[in-house]
Amino acid sequence: MTDKSKAGRIRVGIGGWTYEPWRKTFYPKGLAHARELDYASRQVTAIEINGTFYRTQKPQTFAKWRDETPDDFMFAVKAPRYATMRKVLGDAGESIGWFINSGVSELGPKLGPILWQFAPTKRFDAEDMERFLKLLPAEIAGRRARHVLEPRHDSFKSVEFVRLTRSHGVATVFTDSDEYPNFGDVTADFVYARLMRAQASIKSGYDAVALDAWTKIACTFARGSEPKEFPRIDTAAPKAKARDVFVFFINGAKERAPAAAQDLLQRLEQR
Repeated sequence: MTDKSKAGRIRVGIGGWTYEPWRKTFYPKGLAHARELDYASRQVTAIEINGTFYRTQKPQTFAKWRDETPDDFMFAVKAPRYATMRKVLGDAGESIGWFINSGVSELGPKLGPILWQFAPTKRFDAEDMERFLKLLPAEIAGRRARHVLEPRHDSFKSVEFVRLTRSHGVATVFTDSDEYPNFGDVTADFVYARLMRAQASIKSGYDAVALDAWTKIACTFARGSEPKEFPRIDTAAPKAKARDVFVFFINGAKERAPAAAQDLLQRLEQR
């Protein structure tokens, strides 16, 4: 893998760990449902928790997830829809506070970025976005918080949005999708990609050419550069420095996501 003294950490994972088709394509035959997180967290290096988007979790649940995973593991957490699926994001203060105080801090050092996904109908409004960004906590239980935004309307593809997120040190998602806007601009000290092109006809979801390309992209970001393959909106670029990189295989043929993640991790190890 890339020299850790000169690059950030690259983590690769999947969305969630409870998905019935994985009982045939990923989990060992007969594995108890209660042991799925234990197993999955030892095959990938990060998992994006999606259940938090739909319902509030208890502190004991976060603590249980923390204790079932390896010491070096990390979770990304999807913020609840009641905080993000709204017309005026700047009014989400109470909802954001409720979520942050729900027990997510129980993940401790395993708490990675918090993903804030907006409604496809939500258009970019600079004033509203500024208000929303100011609501995001800089720390959670004494630990630095990392936030990443996932807009789903093309109006966000503006220099003003990119510079606004950069001024707050908040990342934007690269979705690898034709349906949603993609942001190749680096706006934080980490990079976050959600890959959505897995194909059922390919055992690893992505073919070798695509996986080789993502290996190169992840390493380039980790070293502090910006890959030429990523579309940029702002001509200005931040100063090059090592960054952590999170790559999640999320959609498309989801049954192939674990294999894609494992293949990418193997390629990274070979570098």
